[in-house]
Amino acid sequence: MSLTVKHLNGDTSFLLTFSPNDNSPHTPSAPQYQQPPGTFSLLVDPWLSGPTTMWHPKFLLSKHTTPSCIPHLSHIPEPNVVLISQDKPDHCHEATLRQLDPTSPITTILAEPTAAKKIRGMKFFNPDMVHSLRPFSERRPDSVIRFFIPPIVPGGIPGEATISFIPGKLDMAKVHNAIGVTYRPPSSSCMPSRPFSPISQNSQPPFYQSQYPPAPQNLPMTPPESPIWQSSTLRTDTNTISTASTPSSHQSNSNHNLSISSRSSVTSTHRIHSEKALSFIYSPHGVNYSLIRAYASTHLVSVAALPLTLLLHSFDRVENPWYLGGNVAAGLPGGIEIAQNLMARCWISAHDEDKDNAGLSVMLVKTRKYTKEEVRTMLRQELGSNVSVANLGPGAEMVLKA
Repeated sequence: MSLTVKHLNGDTSFLLTFSPNDNSPHTPSAPQYQQPPGTFSLLVDPWLSGPTTMWHPKFLLSKHTTPSCIPHLSHIPEPNVVLISQDKPDHCHEATLRQLDPTSPITTILAEPTAAKKIRGMKFFNPDMVHSLRPFSERRPDSVIRFFIPPIVPGGIPGEATISFIPGKLDMAKVHNAIGVTYRPPSSSCMPSRPFSPISQNSQPPFYQSQYPPAPQNLPMTPPESPIWQSSTLRTDTNTISTASTPSSHQSNSNHNLSISSRSSVTSTHRIHSEKALSFIYSPHGVNYSLIRAYASTHLVSVAALPLTLLLHSFDRVENPWYLGGNVAAGLPGGIEIAQNLMARCWISAHDEDKDNAGLSVMLVKTRKYTKEEVRTMLRQELGSNVSVANLGPGAEMVLKA
């Protein structure tokens, strides 16, 4: 399996595509392109063109200094998930978001709560497309959003992708958080490829022939060491909403149907998956590792997603006076703690574009820039091993294999 990372602009817009294969999925230019079975894609903080302003242009006006690699979101496949990490306009850019299909049966928008409110206020998307990310808690299984990915062949075992939100604390600037994502591919054979599955022998596998899956159902208990699995969806063919509060995402092609569900979180070491999962953490402004620790020691361990496949985090450290929010981006000093504790295999720069910024809010900004060579050297000193380090330009891709 593999994770393909494509940088769409010079800042922090990425297309990330998980695939059950080792090769990067081919991405033709056809706007109605359907992704291969078993893939799972995420579009992160899209901002393609045009300026962004905060409150008033005299306070902050920001522009790209390098063009994005695509002029419109129709030039990429419809993503399964659009992740919006915060409500600031360089992350939650209305003009770019309006390039998405507002009635898409494929795409679900998952956003930081304030950003989700802002997107709903656009009154552009179907209400059931936009959902708030819940703060991760090891005591709240429903704080992890889980996508079940249909098996590639009938009778196979479904895969799973999970998304978790880790907000910052005492954050005056309200920009510091992290989003964790894991992926385990569906099996390509009829033999189970992991110790347990949410589908019992008497249950119908999620291989649907119709456009939308059947009504939500509670699935039976799996073998003794496994948790209780509950499946529930929000988006059905009757547009009714079930009692669960997590969304669902369904593609029109039966091989691409995805459903989001809420189920018991696996935290016991007796319930750890034996099959490895791919994982990444997206934290463009950084967040203290102490807030990630519980997520790593429970969820990432339980789904066998360590070492971390990818860290998307700023290299450069950006500071404002305390009365303007203090630290803006943690940069290398903050990211290295995350990379060290999660044994990250790769670190890709995020949110480090030299934008054209103007306004009162940036007059006192101080930036300490770090090259990828400095990042690589520091990681080698701290970890004692070579970590892949990259600063991708617009349009550049990187394939990370399991």
